[in-house]
Amino acid sequence: MPITSDDDIRGLFDAETIAVVGCSATPGKPAHDVPAYMQRHGYRVVPVNPFHDEILGETAYDSLADVDEEIDLVDVFRPSEEAGDIVDAAIERADARGDVAAVWLQLGISDDDAAARAEEAGLSFVQDRCFKVEHSRLA
Repeated sequence: MPITSDDDIRGLFDAETIAVVGCSATPGKPAHDVPAYMQRHGYRVVPVNPFHDEILGETAYDSLADVDEEIDLVDVFRPSEEAGDIVDAAIERADARGDVAAVWLQLGISDDDAAARAEEAGLSFVQDRCFKVEHSRLA
């Protein structure tokens, strides 16, 4: 089951490096403004977007597999139909590199099958919640 308790969500805020899949270069879009909020609150944001070389002053990567640095949490700003493949990539990365501990699907994004796969792989999982809203409320 995806994480829903405040205490469990609060525990995810201990992450240091967050890969943001679908990070946007367009101010005003949630996929830009939420990662910018993360940066302002001390998180290292690693944008994953194959259409940009740089977002928010950080190198943007084509995929999770291309990211060189360690990732603590994968934050997803892509449609629910794409979430399963992204979760599978996070699981593969966790298996291969041992660095991804959690996946967070933003508000309006959910995939119960992907949640079950992530949890079976030992990853914490949040869906249909905004990181910024939850962080502002709980941190």
